Amino acid sequence: MRMLVHKLSRSLADDGISEDLIDTLEDVLRDRPDPSPEDRSRKLDGLLVRLGLPLARRQRPLSAAPLSEEEAARITDRFHRATVQLIRVVPHRVRWYPTQEVCRLLALRDERPAPDETLSHLRRYALAIVAILDLMGDDA
Repeated sequence: MRMLVHKLSRSLADDGISEDLIDTLEDVLRDRPDPSPEDRSRKLDGLLVRLGLPLARRQRPLSAAPLSEEEAARITDRFHRATVQLIRVVPHRVRWYPTQEVCRLLALRDERPAPDETLSHLRRYALAIVAILDLMGDDA
């Protein structure tokens, strides 16, 4: 198993995909609670009351440190560099060119989200990168 992981990371590294990118993708996609669960719970409570159902017991949401501007800028820069590298490499690693996935990746690269939507934007961007990496597969 170690040999397979080593070959995979070496093969991706040959294409310019570093472990740093993989770690950044994992950090962004890690579960973080939504900062505004109260709005949804009020809507759900209203629906339950209208239907005559008892209100659901809820645990207090976990608090997560918000994404700082510096951290968001660092992650965005990392994803931009990965996008450039993926655009160069993907034609050589797939049978047919993934037009939709590449267009989505470029659209997310060019998007400038509002500060309160940065985390969701970075998650969409990370998923687009993961989709391209998945299509590329591995030749090891």
